[in-house]
Amino acid sequence: MDESTILELVKCRLGISSTVRDTYLTQIIKGILVELEDEKGLVLDSASPYHLMVVVDYSTWRYQNKDSAAGLPRHLQFRLHNLMIHLGGGTSGTV
Repeated sequence: MDESTILELVKCRLGISSTVRDTYLTQIIKGILVELEDEKGLVLDSASPYHLMVVVDYSTWRYQNKDSAAGLPRHLQFRLHNLMIHLGGGTSGTV
């Protein structure tokens, strides 16, 4: 996935127009991609807007809740769960 596109969308969602937080946000995005691909076994399709927005929303949530003990919101849980089912844990290829 194109990390620069994800970064720009995350910044838009957060209302950030400067580059001050780019390094931190980029590391969050990289962490999310590694988590989804390595830990969850998903093969993300860079051409899929659904995959892109799951990463954007997950990255945005992770940034906004860095000090919170609250769990992942239900809408993200459902989307990640559906993505894992749809992709079969990376065994069925990309969508």
